[in-house]
Amino acid sequence: MIYAQKQISGIPVAFFRLLSRRRIWALIFFVLPLSVFPQLTKIMGNIKDSATGEPLPFVNIIILKTTDGTLTDFEGRYALEVNTKGDSIRYSLLGYKTVTRKILKHQFQALDILLAENNILLPEVTIHYTGNPAEIILKKVVKNREKNSLQAFESYQYRAYTKIEIDANNITDKFKNRKLLKPFNFVFNYIDTSTLTGKSYLPVFLTETTSDVFFRKNPKARKEIITGSKISGLENESISQFLGNLSLEIDVYKDYIPLFEKNFVCPAASFGIDYYRYYLVDSAFLEGKWSYHIMFKPRHKQQLTFSGNLWVCDTSFAIKKIEMRIATDANINFVNDLAIQQEYQWTQNKFWIKTKDHLVIDFNIVQKSKKIIGFFGHKTTFFSDFQFDTPENKRFYSLPTNVFIEPKASEKTDAFWQELRPEKLSKSETGIYKMVDSVKNIPIFKTYRDVIYGIVTGYLPWGNWEFGPYFKTFSFNTLEGARFRLGARTGDGFSRKIQLEGYVAYGVSDLTYKGGADVIWVYSKNPRRDFTAGLKYDIEQLGMSPNAFAADNILSSLFHRGPNNKLTMVTEYKVGYEHEWFTGLINTIKLTHRELFPLGTTDFTLYPENNGVAVDMPVINTSEISLGARLSFKERFISTDIYRFTISSDYPIIQLTYSYGFPKLLNSNFEYNKLVVNVSQWFNFATIGWSKYMIEGGKIWGTLPYPLLRIHDGNQTFLYDELASNLMYYYEFVSDEYINFFYTHHFDGLLFNKIPLLRKLKWREVVSTRLIYGALSQKNLTYSKFPDIMHPIGATPYWEATAGIENIFRFIRVDAVWRLTHQHDIQNPHVPTWGVFVSLNFSF
Repeated sequence: MIYAQKQISGIPVAFFRLLSRRRIWALIFFVLPLSVFPQLTKIMGNIKDSATGEPLPFVNIIILKTTDGTLTDFEGRYALEVNTKGDSIRYSLLGYKTVTRKILKHQFQALDILLAENNILLPEVTIHYTGNPAEIILKKVVKNREKNSLQAFESYQYRAYTKIEIDANNITDKFKNRKLLKPFNFVFNYIDTSTLTGKSYLPVFLTETTSDVFFRKNPKARKEIITGSKISGLENESISQFLGNLSLEIDVYKDYIPLFEKNFVCPAASFGIDYYRYYLVDSAFLEGKWSYHIMFKPRHKQQLTFSGNLWVCDTSFAIKKIEMRIATDANINFVNDLAIQQEYQWTQNKFWIKTKDHLVIDFNIVQKSKKIIGFFGHKTTFFSDFQFDTPENKRFYSLPTNVFIEPKASEKTDAFWQELRPEKLSKSETGIYKMVDSVKNIPIFKTYRDVIYGIVTGYLPWGNWEFGPYFKTFSFNTLEGARFRLGARTGDGFSRKIQLEGYVAYGVSDLTYKGGADVIWVYSKNPRRDFTAGLKYDIEQLGMSPNAFAADNILSSLFHRGPNNKLTMVTEYKVGYEHEWFTGLINTIKLTHRELFPLGTTDFTLYPENNGVAVDMPVINTSEISLGARLSFKERFISTDIYRFTISSDYPIIQLTYSYGFPKLLNSNFEYNKLVVNVSQWFNFATIGWSKYMIEGGKIWGTLPYPLLRIHDGNQTFLYDELASNLMYYYEFVSDEYINFFYTHHFDGLLFNKIPLLRKLKWREVVSTRLIYGALSQKNLTYSKFPDIMHPIGATPYWEATAGIENIFRFIRVDAVWRLTHQHDIQNPHVPTWGVFVSLNFSF
């Protein structure tokens, strides 16, 4: 199978395969949202000094006759969501007069309070203390964190219940009165308001997952069995698998918390004092244990940090509870706010174990917008039924997959969920299940769904078929002139295991029809087993990277530079099989027959006898078998019905491909052996950004014409291509053995964040370099006539360096590229030595 390499928002393009028409309904509600009956009492506001107007931190807030309460943060803000019978709230702070206010039960209310100073004179007390007691306590938390985390156990298991909800927010009266929404007016019976931001929101999606999780420390292994899955109107195994993997994402005992491809510094990091200011604000008994209340905030601007508070238990110095929000000025896109809350309980009279994890994220394309529709993402996980150091089942841990889904996980009854839920669903959450079914029965819903699906995926649905992609409908090049293409593929309604895809194209100048067809049959998803087959008769650009826009993409036509006259007509037939043995090891076998015909200024002239006598070949025939292996240790991925794509991997991904060319099979002209090894890895680099590298080496045995050798990937567009040499022309360099090294580092604003003007723009720095070592044997150098500019790399490697700025308007990237070697080669003396390239880069 193919793992996509293009990325949008740091996620491979194959992600859009997740958006089947059965799932696209949820996206519609980011434009056509829903609402909720409030059930909790929700209170938020700001507390200030009545005389100066300054915000007051550390104000004690409590609902009278209950134990529900909170403190204001460093900006004097507070928020409470409680299910209580209390009808009054009290605000108190040493040195200020206490204020009490009435509250409305089961409603949202904003209460801004002004506290007046209390002029009572207290006797003078002198306290001598050296150092910050909060920092001393945090150092003890760090010292004891190994024994207080789950990593202290050789093995453990627990049950996880995860609830994820998505809500559309910024819902205004003007929005609700749109004509397009009239068929959906009934959904506005469900509105609520968030205490995180004060925005009104409308729930559109809810899913519940319950699973049993098993962990072994040595050798390290983690298995998960999803026993129940309920999705609001949807049944999809891949979504269940992804949601199950969310159970243990945030560990506050580690130095970094990875969020949105970035490393946020944890408040309990071993070097936390360099990033945070800590304040000891209270101490009290919690569950019979004396505990310290510490508040923290970022020490510097625009760093990936949090502000919030935590409770630390005395003696064990374990974290009892933590609440935190990302820094308001953190250099991150599309996230207006993010809040994390974790609770721990004293278990078996021995350990503090995390029992609840709550995450709320406020997303919006426009930062801090109160008019543009955005959405909240809520994830709540409850952990229970812990067992520690249980007997090891070696056979269980050796099974090929890490996440198992019980056969009837999505068929659980309402009684099952009512008994299992740690807390009851609210009216709004219960209403989502009913509302989704109602909306799906409205005819105009299907129209909205199909339009949005077409915009996002490029395919327009029609029954069980999808037509597209629209960006390939028209293009142009030197040989074909104007090119028109019509393509289609089967949709989800056709089959959950088989997908058919095909297209036809026609060139106005060459008056030639082209086309292709592919089929994929996935007969097993876990572990992955699939068969593929395809054929095509079409034009190809040899020497183009797999990351580049296809030659018939309209963007390739619009942004092309230099003559586009080095094309080849290809007839291809292929069949393949993929076999996943276990998570992390996949083998493939593929049989391919290709016929290559020269077009434009290219020709296939050979010198087979090495005596200078030329033989013109009108076509090159090859028949080959390829054996592949893909090793990806602890890789995390999502599987759709047909496709799979990688989410992340903490280790290098290794791919090996061996190919053998059969002579005389189906008129094949050549015998050869090829070996390619590719190693790549993406990783965060502490707090100074993230890096990615790719190393590929290959060798070809056999005497072959240049189209069958390694034509190094060039780029003749103004669009930056990370997998190509951007200042190298197509057909410029050829090798039969080579090593290609690429490295890039994204600083995420490390320097620009320290410059006041650039800090506001939130631009980010990026650098990269590419080195290619290549050699070409004498027999392959003289076997075929090369195009005018083609030649071996030689003793001096090809070297490019790039410096760029990304995150311009949050999605534009501009790179300056320098060609540091091979600037004045005889074969191509006028190559550009530097250039400027643009690209779109959606990332957090």
